[in-house]
Amino acid sequence: MDAQISRTATSVPDCLLRPQIRMSGLLTDNKYLDFQSQLDNALNGEGPIGIELTTTGGDADLARRICMDINLFGERLGREFWFIGKTTVYSAGMTILAGFPRKRRFITRDCVLLIHERHLDMSLQLSGPLPSSLQQVQEMEHQLKTGIEIEREGFEMLCRDTGVGLDECIEKARTSWYVKADEALKLRLVEGVL
Repeated sequence: MDAQISRTATSVPDCLLRPQIRMSGLLTDNKYLDFQSQLDNALNGEGPIGIELTTTGGDADLARRICMDINLFGERLGREFWFIGKTTVYSAGMTILAGFPRKRRFITRDCVLLIHERHLDMSLQLSGPLPSSLQQVQEMEHQLKTGIEIEREGFEMLCRDTGVGLDECIEKARTSWYVKADEALKLRLVEGVL
């Protein structure tokens, strides 16, 4: 693995060694506002933009929004965005990582990735006429099916151009799949390890 690390370490852009955008901690509304501020500053410069992330998770939909912003500005302004994951990239952090093409995904030697299914923490209490109760159940079913579709799209993005098939990823994600840096490199989930 050291030969692979050395080889990729010399071919990474400077924006990964000094990222213009740095995020650390749970992905929350405040973290997203901080991301937007850093993105605005980075867009004033030129060249590729590096995004550094260390997170144990957070709001998966905010992570999807961050990916959308990156893709939107990348396409409209012709700027390349590069990803560097440090120490932990768990849960919603994997949604962000998956938003980058594999060739622009890097992690540090100590990094561990966590891939798992989307989780829902909600209670459904039915009370009242049966037709309205049935409607609540149908609305919940629709929400769950939509969440499963979004989850699958995220796994497809993660697995694109890698050595991991979609079905394999979905199966491993059911029991929380922890992936260390050397395994992530071997499976081509990332382009390199620094």
